[in-house]
Amino acid sequence: MAFRTIEWAGDKVRMIDQTRLPLELKYLELDRVEEMAHAIRTLQVRGAPAIGVAAAMGFVLGLRPHIGLGREAFFLKAREVKEFLASTRPTAVNLFWALERMERVALAHRDRENAEILKILKEESQAILDEDRRMCRRIGELTEPLIHNGDILMTHCNAGALATSEYGTALAGMYVAAERGKRFRVFSCETRPLLQGSRLTSWELMQAGIDVTLICDSMAGHVMKTKGIDMIIVGADRIVRNGDTANKIGTYSLAILAEKHGIPFYVAAPMSTIDPSIEKGEDIPIEERDPREVTEGFGKRLAPESVKVFSPAFDVTPSALIRGIVTDRGILGPPYERSIAEALRGG
Repeated sequence: MAFRTIEWAGDKVRMIDQTRLPLELKYLELDRVEEMAHAIRTLQVRGAPAIGVAAAMGFVLGLRPHIGLGREAFFLKAREVKEFLASTRPTAVNLFWALERMERVALAHRDRENAEILKILKEESQAILDEDRRMCRRIGELTEPLIHNGDILMTHCNAGALATSEYGTALAGMYVAAERGKRFRVFSCETRPLLQGSRLTSWELMQAGIDVTLICDSMAGHVMKTKGIDMIIVGADRIVRNGDTANKIGTYSLAILAEKHGIPFYVAAPMSTIDPSIEKGEDIPIEERDPREVTEGFGKRLAPESVKVFSPAFDVTPSALIRGIVTDRGILGPPYERSIAEALRGG
């Protein structure tokens, strides 16, 4: 990819400020955990895998000022930092997965000096980033055969390189297919209210030279009916044991429309997005966003003063509507209770 979403730059974390795209490609350099929490909460970094990487790096930033504490105080601070970062976004499971992993690594080395523990934790956060790059490439390799010359695809929100450390999940197969000379078209839904499909996905695909057409969310059914969509592929923020999938609001509507029009609907996500602690979709916590994201989109008032607003950031697509879940351990199919359990055991 021509850009890096997030990486270490010395002792600072360098990341793209995704709230500035597509008009400006601006990089942030963060060296405090409060800055990282703000970046996650305000969607300067977003996408479940990228949030996981950001959380791991934020864990390191949060502990660095406390390196001089005694052993017990240092580990109490580690728990504080973990809980602080965990409070930023409630739905994306990669956030919690990464923080749990960082805490486990810290505890496994609690007999070391604090400075050495911090060095090990920074290396672990880099390992999470490197693993994410490999997982995204693997997802791309597995998805690529599903894409044929002349296909017309549809996607929702942003599950590309900006949502991960490289390549993405839902877009990974498109990038691999393009590298191998396949020619296809993509319809990108704008993704109200924050327009990730418009601002991010269309920008990404254009950077890669892929033929992309932007549509309003409400046009999706008409486009499926009239434009011959061959496949829909989206990312995920949390997948539970029965295959129900939480993704950006509007995904559920696309899945229902896809079933109506006989279009295969796929989800792409690394195994770290699967949450085996939850059995079914109705138990997934759904984040609700600031009403102003709907009423004052990008600074301009778009609705009457004092109007009531309901603004969930995600919805849940039942597994019955999903043709397959492309993971770094293979394409999982129904019955998902079995295929997900087998994939988890395989790790």
